[in-house]
Amino acid sequence: MMARLTMLAMHRDGIITLPPPRRAPRRLREPEPGPETDPPQAPMPETLDAVRPIRLVRVTGAGPEASRVWNGFVARWHYLGYTPLVGAQMRYAVEDREGRPLAMLGFSAAAWRTAPRDACIGWSPEVRERNLQRVIDNSRYLIMPWVRIPNLASHILSEARRRLPQDWHDRYKVTPVLMETFVEIPRFTGAVYKASGWIRVGTTLGRGKYDRKNEWAKPRKDIWLCPLRNDW
Repeated sequence: MMARLTMLAMHRDGIITLPPPRRAPRRLREPEPGPETDPPQAPMPETLDAVRPIRLVRVTGAGPEASRVWNGFVARWHYLGYTPLVGAQMRYAVEDREGRPLAMLGFSAAAWRTAPRDACIGWSPEVRERNLQRVIDNSRYLIMPWVRIPNLASHILSEARRRLPQDWHDRYKVTPVLMETFVEIPRFTGAVYKASGWIRVGTTLGRGKYDRKNEWAKPRKDIWLCPLRNDW
């Protein structure tokens, strides 16, 4: 499935040309959120100290049940809903010290080309093609809507920054050096990313992540970067 999605994205971007399909493609089946995605009956804690230490539970590679639960939460509560992550990816369920779900995180392959990011790094097209695998996109970030804890969102991002490089290397044998994310404006301000050390480098032109031909209009988004190493 992952290879198929990657090839379809590359075809859409004009990187490769696939033959016409022999039959009409099947519609993607939407995840069916289970009862575990319901809001809790008991009130949640309201301070960071009351939920720490938090746990980032790795979903990628943990089996179909963990994946089903992650998909269900994102489908039900994320404003963009659920779409499969393309290419290399890593997903986490974030729990408090009692095992209660706080958030869902998804990371995937970086955008093929983003002018503000590439200018900030100083990439030529050739260098970008060689090193893009070392950039990871924070594709999904869902804080449960019933969780209202000051500073939790930036705390989770800081924990992910420490955890992700080793997990990514363990799975893909590639050590990432930079994270990126795209924050839709004016819906969000990006304040939680700024609070955890991310840097805003520009704004998109309103194109999709892999759209190199400007065929699919998208909302404009601020581009944020986060180094994973001091010498990146």
